[in-house]
Amino acid sequence: MEIITLSFYLILLVYFLYILQLIAGFKKVKSFVRTEIIPKTAFTIVVPFRNEAKNLPKLLQSFSKLNYPRELIEIIMVDDFSTDTSERICIQWRIQHDDIDTTLLENLRLTNSPKKDAIARAMPIAKHDWIITTDGDCTVPKNWLLTIDNYIQTHQPEMIVGAVVYKTKNNWFHHFQQMDLLSLQGATIGSFGIGIPFMCNGANFAYTKKLFLELEGFNGNDKIASGDDVFLLQKAVAKVPEKVHYLKNTKTIVQTKPENDLYKLFMQRVRWASKTTGYQSGYAKLLAIIVLLMNLSLVVGFWLMVEGKLHWSTLLKLFLIKYVVDYVLLYKANSYLLKGKWLLPIASSIIYPFFSSLVGLYSLFGSFSWKGRKFSN
Repeated sequence: MEIITLSFYLILLVYFLYILQLIAGFKKVKSFVRTEIIPKTAFTIVVPFRNEAKNLPKLLQSFSKLNYPRELIEIIMVDDFSTDTSERICIQWRIQHDDIDTTLLENLRLTNSPKKDAIARAMPIAKHDWIITTDGDCTVPKNWLLTIDNYIQTHQPEMIVGAVVYKTKNNWFHHFQQMDLLSLQGATIGSFGIGIPFMCNGANFAYTKKLFLELEGFNGNDKIASGDDVFLLQKAVAKVPEKVHYLKNTKTIVQTKPENDLYKLFMQRVRWASKTTGYQSGYAKLLAIIVLLMNLSLVVGFWLMVEGKLHWSTLLKLFLIKYVVDYVLLYKANSYLLKGKWLLPIASSIIYPFFSSLVGLYSLFGSFSWKGRKFSN
């Protein structure tokens, strides 16, 4: 039992050092302050979607409110064989907003990843060099493109990663998801700060078509259903790290919807976790392993405590040390993304190791369903 206890503490130590490093990295990423310069970057916004009839009106409405010259905006909506009224909603919106260049395409399924297929489908007809992707269940802020253009003009990147948060209702299930997403966003910003970016979110992701073609798009990872964002980021970091930037500005934060169903949430997280095995970044793989081991340690420790084989004080120490270091990273992410709105995540932190361990283990061996389709790892 002493060996197991020592193993728990060793895993905790490595985990603590990793999160501490990300916290230090978070501090190094400075907020970008927009200046008053004339916008000149032309953007092609690509939106892959499937059965988003409930959400598309809000996304399209947010597009119509964009504070940006209409002649510099192109929108390509790629319908991934929706069976609801999504297509009709897009057509009606296009007719009503003929001042915005909008194209509706039907996806072509060529690989195991419908979303990658959708983005690749839009790429040959995109008129502008800057591609920016988001999702059908999102809404974008009015100064989204204005701020990104400002950053492009002042920093000359070729790939830009932005933040995503949930628009939650006041219930614990939504807050639990927000905490999980905050941890991912905090790790994303922290990884940029230490110069090892490995994570991003395709709901707020911009890059040049030129870079996309140089990286050969999604070639090499098109057998993995998820990862249209992360794999492209890691390929770019490996080739032109100085051109990959994180844009930290509250005017660029995209909002998305949390799940209202536990099964759908589990499948979503399994889909996210399934791409970890395909990571090019060694740092990202090690971090994913240590996070899984840390959560598993708490689950196994709880079971051993119930069996009377581990003293409760040992488990409490493990939990509290993890909780404190996690809280610091979450606090920083929360201060930037949600402007300090906070709910002490004690209950979520107790449940999270069980949920995360199950997701991590299942993603290694199980299949998952998404948007009415089943995918195998």
